Amino acid sequence: MEFHVSLTGRQDLAGQIYRQLREAILDGRLRVGETLPPTRELARRLDVARNTVSVAYDRLTAEGFLVSRVGAGTFVHDAGPASRSAPAESPLRPRPVWRSVSPWPGWLDRRPLFDFRVGLPDHRLFPYEAWRRLTARELRRPAEPVYGDPAGHPDLRAAVARYIGVSRAVRASAGDIIVTSGIQQALDLIARVLLDPGDRIAVEAPGYPPARMLFQSLGLRVTGVPVDAEGLRVDALPHDTRAVYVTPSHQFPLGMPMSLARRTALLAWADRHDAAVIEDDYDSEFRFGGRPIEPLQNLDRRGRVLYVGSFSKVLVPRLRVGYLVAPASLHAALCAAKYVTDWHAPVPTQAALARFIDEGLLARHVRRTRQEYERRHELLTTTLLRDFADRLELVPSAAGLHVSAFTTGDPAPVLERARSTGVEARTLAEVADDPSTAPGIALGYGAIPTDLIAEGLHRLRVAWDSEPG
Repeated sequence: MEFHVSLTGRQDLAGQIYRQLREAILDGRLRVGETLPPTRELARRLDVARNTVSVAYDRLTAEGFLVSRVGAGTFVHDAGPASRSAPAESPLRPRPVWRSVSPWPGWLDRRPLFDFRVGLPDHRLFPYEAWRRLTARELRRPAEPVYGDPAGHPDLRAAVARYIGVSRAVRASAGDIIVTSGIQQALDLIARVLLDPGDRIAVEAPGYPPARMLFQSLGLRVTGVPVDAEGLRVDALPHDTRAVYVTPSHQFPLGMPMSLARRTALLAWADRHDAAVIEDDYDSEFRFGGRPIEPLQNLDRRGRVLYVGSFSKVLVPRLRVGYLVAPASLHAALCAAKYVTDWHAPVPTQAALARFIDEGLLARHVRRTRQEYERRHELLTTTLLRDFADRLELVPSAAGLHVSAFTTGDPAPVLERARSTGVEARTLAEVADDPSTAPGIALGYGAIPTDLIAEGLHRLRVAWDSEPG
């Protein structure tokens, strides 16, 4: 690539070129083996004599930074010891709210042998060959010389509307769908369009940390509302709440669904208080028993619910494709917010996903993965009920990619001991990023192979039994 050299005045031009190239090599911007422009080309770009560039190159070559090969060019030879200097202290400071927003948790980057982390699907089940075929087909198409629609690729919007209409009974047409970069962006668009800084938004406690942190970063007053066996306690909602964020199909992180009576009460409350309800349906494709949970969006007759979902759990998280279903009155504003945020998601990915859905590959993949996850769910819950009855109180759950359980004491020391044997699991307080959460653990079964679950739980039990005292 072209290397930037900035020359000032007409004095010591060779020295200026030398120093900037040397600094780039020492900083690592120019790496060992990289090719430098020919002296004639760099001289033309800098509007200097060729000999000026040659002097700088010769000096760097003499010092061992460059090497020339006849007929091949000039290359970086040796970067020497790393000497990148820190930038000067800046007077710029972030807003205070960013002190309370946690960065990406480091434990998500680990690759443990017995992986009970929450929220991770099994990438080994993803149909890579089919996806590569569809993606390659879209990349072979002539590129349109314009940007895409902020609302999303029309074929994908139509495919998503059919998919969630059939699989989740969500009432939506293609025109109601906005394609987003995952659920997190959908929440960001909703908050930008509906809420002003200082408005109150209610979230579940315990609940999903990234959503809470997002709302805090936008200047909203975030209030945690307790949940019980039926889901969010509607009677505990503050009267001045402008929006309520809930995970009714599979409460995060505890796992129970919101009862029909509680869902009906929430919609009635929102109508009385002129509030919006944000329904996060993050992993409802994986339901293993009981009657299907009716989405709030389907029960809503007053246009209060905004429904968000994604393909992160169904396919792979790095795909970063989600969707938002909103009342028609908000559609134009949400599209405008998407436009000023990132304009649109990658068009080839959207088009490939549309074909993936339309060719029946998504439905086939969901059936296959649901069967596999159901086996893991059954093995995990059966073992916990049999071997951990004296340690855990399992939260009833028949959906999703994790189960949760309450403990009589702090399980953090137990999990730390288990971690030393290759078992990775987290406390409910860690998963919710809330120290006030009741003592308990969350065990995911998306990332761990079925044949490793029994041994992983055995090691967890050993760690529990080796408790000091």
